[in-house]
Amino acid sequence: MTASSLSTKLLETETATWYRTRPPRVLAVASGGGHWVQLLRVADAFQNCDVTFVTTHASYRPQVPRHGFHAINDSSRSDKLGLIKTAAQLARIVWTERPDIVVSTGAAPGYIALRLARLIGAKTIWLDSIANVDELSLSGKKVGRYADLWLTQWPHLVRPKGPHYGGSVL
Repeated sequence: MTASSLSTKLLETETATWYRTRPPRVLAVASGGGHWVQLLRVADAFQNCDVTFVTTHASYRPQVPRHGFHAINDSSRSDKLGLIKTAAQLARIVWTERPDIVVSTGAAPGYIALRLARLIGAKTIWLDSIANVDELSLSGKKVGRYADLWLTQWPHLVRPKGPHYGGSVL
């Protein structure tokens, strides 16, 4: 998936009239490590947007200068209390940032962010990790019905109802 094709998909929404009067507000959410790296690889798609990044590592802040940034609690499905804390932090961020679009490459924080974004009417995009060669990630499987655009980076994982394949971000 090229940055320009993702950018086009960001603005191809039936209700995207706001982008004519102001730059779209994008909330870009990813866990640390490979999820973060892949999010940065599609960041060129956001060049005409007002972007705020959210991740689980405060040390990533210098990688996205001139953009909003929030560090949140790192959690997974095995840490129920951590998930509650992460969800509370993301609820505050989604409520205060009021994004038009939420994009995530995973994992649990991205899933939570997309679910919360739907509550405020934001468009949502999920790009499943390139590391998931044989099957979608657990978050990727669960988030599909909540994502306006649900993408995989492997053509053999495409199904009629999604996810869709638009290339990889390698």
